Amino acid sequence: MVSREHGATPPAGFAREISREALAELPIRRYEGEVRLVANPGELERALADIRAERVLGFDTETRPAFRKGESHLPCLIQMATAHTVYVLQLQRFDAAAAIAELVGAPEIVKAGVALAEDLRQLKRLFPLAEAGVLDLGHIARRHGLRQTGLRNLAAIFLGARIPKGNRTSNWAAARLSAAQITYAATDAWACRELYLRFVQLGLLRTPGLTSTSSP
Repeated sequence: MVSREHGATPPAGFAREISREALAELPIRRYEGEVRLVANPGELERALADIRAERVLGFDTETRPAFRKGESHLPCLIQMATAHTVYVLQLQRFDAAAAIAELVGAPEIVKAGVALAEDLRQLKRLFPLAEAGVLDLGHIARRHGLRQTGLRNLAAIFLGARIPKGNRTSNWAAARLSAAQITYAATDAWACRELYLRFVQLGLLRTPGLTSTSSP
């Protein structure tokens, strides 16, 4: 995994944790930019032309929830956020294994996310992967003394935003995703990319050339 962090304390002005009350008072933010669903090889090729040109991607997956003991499901979606677009790959609609393995294994493209070890473990149940350039933002936050390192806590602390989680347990395997599902999935990937850029800006990561956040 990529590791460019330094220091042991969060930067001045940022707390190590945020209370539920303080988080609830923050303004809600959702991704409002372009989202493209990728459900066939043609759409994938168009997406790859954009994704391969990026230096950093926000990366996340979604899995159909399990409600019974012993029940489990494989990932249904992969979300990749570029500077201008979030691509949502519907894994059950077509075979994207080769393209995903290429991107996840590309050391020149940073894949930034939270709790990525579990995401990658589950993806490897679908097809072989050898990851490179993968950066877990939660690990970076912990190494700088933060106590809360989930995506929504990090977004609250560093982006000053409350990321909704209302669609977390919806059916991600559905052939037709709702507008709310698409926005939820895109927001998580976008927030990961924004956090990466914010970490660079604050000096928590050292990556030349990526020093400002983008707008959706």
